[in-house]
Parts: sequence; structure tokens; C-alpha cells
Amino acid sequence: MKLICKKDLLLQYINIVNKAVSNRTTLPILECILLTADDKGFVLTGNDLELGIKTAAIEADILEKGEVAIEARIFNEIVRRLNGEDVTISTNEKNAVTIVCGSSEFSIMGQGGDDFPALPEVEQNQAYTLKQNDLRNMIRQTIFSIAQDNAKPVLTGELFEFHDEFFNIVSVDGYRISYRKNNLIQSCGKNDVIVPGKTLSELNKILSQSDEDLVSLYVTDKHILFDLGTAIMVSRLIEGDFIRYEQSFSEDFKTEVLVDKNQMIQSLERASLVSRDNRKTPVRFQIKTKNMEITAKSDMGTAFEEISVEVEGEEISIAFNPRYFIEALRSIDEENVKIHFTASLSPCTILPVEGDSFKYLILPLRM
Repeated sequence: MKLICKKDLLLQYINIVNKAVSNRTTLPILECILLTADDKGFVLTGNDLELGIKTAAIEADILEKGEVAIEARIFNEIVRRLNGEDVTISTNEKNAVTIVCGSSEFSIMGQGGDDFPALPEVEQNQAYTLKQNDLRNMIRQTIFSIAQDNAKPVLTGELFEFHDEFFNIVSVDGYRISYRKNNLIQSCGKNDVIVPGKTLSELNKILSQSDEDLVSLYVTDKHILFDLGTAIMVSRLIEGDFIRYEQSFSEDFKTEVLVDKNQMIQSLERASLVSRDNRKTPVRFQIKTKNMEITAKSDMGTAFEEISVEVEGEEISIAFNPRYFIEALRSIDEENVKIHFTASLSPCTILPVEGDSFKYLILPLRM
């Protein structure tokens, strides 16, 4: 194999496929990036057997076809530190890789491309399509409430619910539920799958923030493929049945509060300063007719905050882990939100003032 490409372009694509390179494995080949130069062009591939990424063809002059697997960490470090513009990459029959750029030349050992695991085959016939920035925001606004332990594996991922014109992303960790809804540009019918949290975390790092860029999702029984145009990402799905989260959201409430989101975040952050353990020393909401009092008390001291709110319904006293509230409110782009309360030991729900684009459910703590 021998080719010439631009250093900055190569580094950009290395950073993309690095998201699927394994850092903890007994198989050295999984610590590599596969470089392939053939009739389809020059592409890079990373695969840790749960998540795989393959770039689109990278602009390059291919002088000799071939492929080689090269250790990702050293390859990234070399390319990042090169001082020229054009990079020449070549291999010999023993899989030695020579990298030349400017005044620098490196020669490192690679591995045969035949040993590199192929990405799972996912048919790309029927797609669910939406803006990359919309998917990026939906993941950002829900991923913080996936479960962090494997007691219930399905909760370590997020539920993707596809409908004819829209789709939902839902995450649950046992203490809260995060729900986001967005329109689809293209749909191929109803479906639902559970996507691992790790996949979504890595995907969010490479999704575009431009409203011009689209992403197409293709689903099988065991895998999901994200086509970003610049690359494809293939991930295994989590098998099992997601909890019936809809039953947790109730239309009944006794108190509705309209609040300025940023004001509430700041008050919660200040009140939680005296709380060493948010579970053992929650913040208390005392909702009155025209204001909300937020208090915290611990061995360290006490804190008191008062914010103006619009209240409809009964007065109520209820306590929460402040982190759960802060994370939910930070993920919301709107300035104001509605919060529905039912009783001091019943969950509350955070909703948009208008529409149904999101809802967050948080369980209270005993005072």
C-alpha cells in the first residue's frame, strides 16, 4: 500500500475512528485502526466488537492498493506531531508501515488487515432520518440519567422509539426518567431498540452541530447503524425489554409551578453547597402561593433560598436530590418550565410551558 493525503484531513478522521478503538482488551488487533486503500478509496476503520466506525473515503492519491492495521495510539501521536502538510503512508510485505511528512520519517510495525474484525453487516434500505444537531441535543438532554451499574443492563442504554413522524429517546436510572421527542424527516414505520450509553456518548462527540447535516439510522434485530455522511457507526443493541416508563407519568397533579429555569438552577447550586451527600441531605422545596423556598441542612450548616414563582393549586413541602434537578434543568433550552407536584412522596414532572418536546420525572426523598 502507498498513498499520499493531507495531514489535517487524516488527523480529523483518526479522531473519529478512535472513538471505536478498544483501550482495554487482550486482543492487540482491537487496539488498532485499519487503513484500507482500494478501488473505493482510502478509509479508516475502528472496531472494539461492540462499537465500530468506518470513515467515508478520505481524499488521497492512492499509488498502491492494500491494507494494514496500525496501533491507534502511536499512529495518532505520530500524525498529530508531524510538521508538514502532505503525509505519505506506505507498507511492505512484512506489514512495516512507513510514514513520511516534511522532514520526519517513521517506520513502525503493523498487522495484517485480514486479522482485523469486519464490521457487522447492516442493510441500509429503510432509514430513519433527522438532523444531526437534533439527535445530538436529544442525547445530551437524556444521557445523564442512564443507570451507571449493570444491575439492570437495559437501563445502561437509552430507548429509541420510532414512530411514523417522530421519535423519542428515553433514559431511566431508577430515580428519574428523561424523555425527549423530535420530528423525523424520514421514517420507515414503528420500531423500538435499546442503544448502549457508551455508543451514544461517543456518537455525540462526532455529530455535527450544523442544521444542514443529516444522520440516517438503520436498525436490525441486533445492531443499529448511524450514517453521518463522513462516517458510519455500527453498534450492538442491548437485548431485553425496557421498563414501561409511560405508566410513571401521570396527568394528575395538585400543584403546578411556573419557574425561571436559570434562577432555579442557581438557587439549587447555592443551597446544595452545604450538602456533602445529596441523598442523605436533600434540598427541601416549600411551595407557597407566590414563591418557593429552597432549604438545605447538614452538619456543615444551613442554606436558604427564595425564588418567585407562579403557583396554581395547593401548597406543598417536598425534598429532592438537588443534582437530579440541576442536571434535568441544565439540559433544557427553554427559559421557563412547568413543574407538576402531587404529594410529598410522589414524583414530580418537569414539562415545557407549551408543547410536549420533553418531560423529566424525579423521585422525591423522605425529609
